Amino acid sequence: MTDLSLTPAGKTVVATVGGEVIAESAIAQVLKEGAYAPMYYFPKADVRMDALTPSTKSTLCPHKGTANYWTVSAGGRTAEDAAWAYETPPAGLEAMAGHIAFYPFVAKVEEK
Repeated sequence: MTDLSLTPAGKTVVATVGGEVIAESAIAQVLKEGAYAPMYYFPKADVRMDALTPSTKSTLCPHKGTANYWTVSAGGRTAEDAAWAYETPPAGLEAMAGHIAFYPFVAKVEEK
């Protein structure tokens, strides 16, 4: 397995698209994976699901499982397959279940 760690962010995390808030959570998770930039995962309950439309895209990561995608529409932008979730992550990453992440070139994600 690659070097993965999933921990609570410890702060409120906000994701915006085109200046519009699409997610805000005090209980987001942060995934650190090798040399990649940290990625924030928001509980679905803290995501504006009305801004997301399910996609038919899915991908398989040997370390995290199958990701399902959504198209994001907010702030005057529409970005296909810009949000994803691992609904059934493997052992050690169970806290990712029910959480959604956003590509950083679409959503601006900041700790507050």
